[in-house]
Amino acid sequence: MQQLEEKKIVTIHIKDLKPYFCFLHYSTQMKTIHFSRKDKATFFRTLNKRVNHYFKENKIKRTGNWKLYFKAIIMFSVFLVPFILILTVDMPQWLMFILTAITGVGMAGVGMNVMHDSNHESFSSKKWVNKLMGSSIYILAGNVYNWKVQHNVLHHTFTNIKDHDEDIDAGRIIRFSKNSKWFKFHQLQKYYSIFLYGLLTINWAITTDFKQMHRYLKRKLSYGKFPNPALEWTKLIISKLVYYTMWIALPLLVLDIIWWKVLIGFFVMHYTAGMILSLVFQLAHIVPKTEMPIPDKDGNLKHSWAVHQLFTTSNFAPNNRLVNFFTGGLNYQVEHHIFPHISHVHYKKLATIVKKTAKEFNLPYNEYKTTRKAIIEHFKHLGILGKKPEIA
Repeated sequence: MQQLEEKKIVTIHIKDLKPYFCFLHYSTQMKTIHFSRKDKATFFRTLNKRVNHYFKENKIKRTGNWKLYFKAIIMFSVFLVPFILILTVDMPQWLMFILTAITGVGMAGVGMNVMHDSNHESFSSKKWVNKLMGSSIYILAGNVYNWKVQHNVLHHTFTNIKDHDEDIDAGRIIRFSKNSKWFKFHQLQKYYSIFLYGLLTINWAITTDFKQMHRYLKRKLSYGKFPNPALEWTKLIISKLVYYTMWIALPLLVLDIIWWKVLIGFFVMHYTAGMILSLVFQLAHIVPKTEMPIPDKDGNLKHSWAVHQLFTTSNFAPNNRLVNFFTGGLNYQVEHHIFPHISHVHYKKLATIVKKTAKEFNLPYNEYKTTRKAIIEHFKHLGILGKKPEIA
């Protein structure tokens, strides 16, 4: 990782965020963050050795396998087949709206199972396959450059650290961290937040990508080699035009439906996907068991990077096959955060190793046995964060 700060503008080049280091250094306009160089009793060294042994002993690759590739076909089918049916089959409008919701389910499924692994370079051992499958984000309303900076660099490095991990920043409307400013309306956030969660991906399509690209390029952030800004802006604009053509213009041309009904269908698709993706994230990081560490006045954090992930991340429904299948293993967030370059198809097996090692070193292993329990705890936690700080 190379870091350069000049005139309060930051450059971060992280080509390969692999979890076999225990120190990271990052600067913002506000503060320099240092993870501890000391791993608790060599926790990660022991864990990494055991995980390496698991793959060597079983003679398997860390990337995806036939199960993942078959699942990719299923997810793309759930995503695209309903849309194709809407365009080609004469059907009542109520059925069209049901199919748009199913398309939203498929949209979330492709994002979690295909795009996510691919942009972590774990879908396949072949780079071109990862790049191709990672490009699926463009038909999900996103952008590869923005996603890699926000997710691979900021979120995976500085998990749950305010002003660094943008995934816990919802502006003023929702208070995800006790370190964020409190407003009186936050007292109601446990009630209204669920309605806002569904807006995640439609914000990507309309405004978020443009704002992020401007911000990230200005700060010279990148995952790997810093890209050509003009090229990235060109790709963003062209991809958005193609996206709007595919999901809005094409239905308007093909279907004998008034324009506002097409927009409603577009919204239903996005709202369904956004709700699923938002909840999966919140259950992994915004729950009572996870911490929101604050660096000291010199920017130092108490733990090494790997141990930090244990304190800030939580699993849910580990024994639920349907949840594990559909979420792309994102219910195993502990394993994913420590080993982001290993495909999610291996997380269930790795969980046994991680849990055992964490226990040996007296470190936390956060987990909720069911999705229902995690959801209940999440909204209870929002209620606590919504109380006036002096009362809470």
